[in-house]
Amino acid sequence: MKQKIGVAIAGLIVGLVAVCLGVFGNPANMALCIACFIRDTAGALGLHQAEAVQYIRPEIIGIVLGAFIIGLLKKDHAPKGGSSPFTRFVLGICVMVGALIFLGCPLRMVLRMAGGDLNAVIGLVGFIGGILTGIVFLNRGFSLKRSYEQPASEGAGLPVVNLLLLVLVIAAPAFVLFSGSGPGSLHAPLLLSLAGGLIVGGAAQRSRLCFIGGVRDAVLFKDFHMLMPFAVILVTVLIGNLITGKFAVGFADQPIAHTEWIWNILGLYLVGFGSVLLGGCPLRQLVLAGSGNSDSGVTVWGFFVGAAICHNFGLASSGAGVTPNGRIAFAICAALVFLIAVFNTKKLSQKQGVSP
Repeated sequence: MKQKIGVAIAGLIVGLVAVCLGVFGNPANMALCIACFIRDTAGALGLHQAEAVQYIRPEIIGIVLGAFIIGLLKKDHAPKGGSSPFTRFVLGICVMVGALIFLGCPLRMVLRMAGGDLNAVIGLVGFIGGILTGIVFLNRGFSLKRSYEQPASEGAGLPVVNLLLLVLVIAAPAFVLFSGSGPGSLHAPLLLSLAGGLIVGGAAQRSRLCFIGGVRDAVLFKDFHMLMPFAVILVTVLIGNLITGKFAVGFADQPIAHTEWIWNILGLYLVGFGSVLLGGCPLRQLVLAGSGNSDSGVTVWGFFVGAAICHNFGLASSGAGVTPNGRIAFAICAALVFLIAVFNTKKLSQKQGVSP
């Protein structure tokens, strides 16, 4: 019971933070999106040149540092890594491609649903389908091998980088590129965004909040308590949207979204599938990286590179829909994820005579 109350409180905290950030300036239905905010940060660092989505998002900095601080205070900071780093890097790129085809991570999917965006409800079908596909491979023995204890310097890598990002955002516009219009120009005040990220990072670290883990545990172990944060975030943000007049049900004219339902499904399918193989959703990867897991740190770098690729090569969707390049990229990334799943599945590898 204590654990159930803990994850419900974590969901409430994330929902309230998202509502506050939306009220004070973050884009509508995108008050807290890991994929979108990593994309914006990548743009601000010059990794891509899409002028509408360039801003170092303090929320990302806060989530990593919040998890790092709470991990140290609770003696839960455990530097480890070495579990198929290059494979994780590639999976991180593929997950980001799927997210930017859908236009959001699993957390934004919930926020969009709470705002009345029915495209996100359609996308949920693909998200669950991707998780179920990943579970099939888990049941057949999929593994990226074990990780090992590492020096403290390895576990502190991403937190240190985020401290440097904090210096850059404070020093802006020196050294960085910030949007003058578009989603990147919409943001809550720096201190509020940073505080919100710190709170979310701490809450997610203690509760082990993960959108992938909730569905996975429900299917594999009939344990449904990690699904509770989904519902709590959804209801909290829904109430907030109703109070602030930001709730609008429909498919068309939703903020930063498109209505190509098949690609909403396929985009989140790729996110769900890839995240199961990685062992957690994008939010969970940030929190694990902040907690000392260098494998998750490598995955986060994959997210950054994936975001840069998407905008440098016209893969990312827009309100007008999915680009031709985005459709090709989906096919390539889906094939890569399936190949990674097949060749890291022990039972299938043994059957084929391939060393696991």
